[in-house]
Amino acid sequence: MRKNSIRLLVAGALALTGVVFAQQSTPDSGPAEQAPAPPAAAPQTPAAQTPAPAAAPAKSPFTQGGIDFSFMFDGYVDANFNHPDSGFNQLHNFDMRADTAHVNMGMITMDRAPAPIGFHMDVGFGQTFDVIHAGNRDPEAFKYFKQAYVSFKPKSWHGIEVDAGEFVTAAGAEVIETNQNWNYSRSLLFAWAIPYYHFGVRASFPIGPHFTGGVQLVQGWNNIYPVNSGKTVGLNGAYAWKKVTWTNVYYGGPEKVGTDKGVRHLFDTTVLVNANDNLSYYINFDYGRDKNIGPGAQQWAGIAGAARYAFMKKYAVAGRLEWFDDMDGFSTGTAQQVKEFTLTGEYKMNSWLMSRLEFRDDWSNQSFFQKNHTTSKNQPTVLLGLVAFLGPKK
Repeated sequence: MRKNSIRLLVAGALALTGVVFAQQSTPDSGPAEQAPAPPAAAPQTPAAQTPAPAAAPAKSPFTQGGIDFSFMFDGYVDANFNHPDSGFNQLHNFDMRADTAHVNMGMITMDRAPAPIGFHMDVGFGQTFDVIHAGNRDPEAFKYFKQAYVSFKPKSWHGIEVDAGEFVTAAGAEVIETNQNWNYSRSLLFAWAIPYYHFGVRASFPIGPHFTGGVQLVQGWNNIYPVNSGKTVGLNGAYAWKKVTWTNVYYGGPEKVGTDKGVRHLFDTTVLVNANDNLSYYINFDYGRDKNIGPGAQQWAGIAGAARYAFMKKYAVAGRLEWFDDMDGFSTGTAQQVKEFTLTGEYKMNSWLMSRLEFRDDWSNQSFFQKNHTTSKNQPTVLLGLVAFLGPKK
């Protein structure tokens, strides 16, 4: 299987390279940028996580009765040069299977803009859904849902929107869906520093032409059923100018099972720059602190930077570099400093099918990564991913 995976990757790389050189070299105006996404629309940044004003339904076969229907399928083949005996990549939460082909996720989305009442639902299958719901105590049926919430936005509220249900976190510079990110794999910060989703109520409100604020009251991190009697409060704000968006997010509340003692705090900030139609880049910082029931606390922090350049409509290249300090082993189970570099080539075969060829290297100051039946301080991988998306909004 390992040899077959490597052969598939090599064949995919050659095919992708051949297609690139077969294209005409005349540049055009370039594609619309799709920025790193915190939960919402592209180009997605944490600012976009605040619900946007309702748009008129698109005239499309994927829009029926005012409801937008979207379909996504995401799969990949991966080669890990360490060939871990476990068959898993360490610290790769969404491309975790090593030396094999695997289905990341399949998902159906239904969305009705609130005018004044709407809803949003993401339901699917695959390892992505297993990852985001791992370790919680929710019923099995809930693990097939990424989001499911009702929205309220009467005209008399002057742009204020309220959502109730399960929704993705406001933190982070990336999102769960591969096609809305710049790289195929997720960053260390997205996988290990922040939550994936919350259950509760959130509100967003515009203040002036450039600022959107938000407040949330939720059960906590990655759970629908409460684990204690406390609640987590979320605050977020986004400044958006013509080319720059700056988003800040805070979550604070008790997260331990059976007790309200020991509050967890998270601060996340992202600056996104869309320099022109071809070039975008961002920097993302996270700091977290989880107070122990007794003395002391566990802390983690990290910073990531990424850039993406698009050309000839169908092609793009993106790079990401980051550092994550799991000071007390809260996230990864080992007190360590981890770094990673990712380089991704993207080819859009048509309006609904995209491929990505990616090299990534993770390295730690501890011998953390599996290498055959032993361990190593680094983990190089190569991946070829395919993502299909059908819907009214590309």
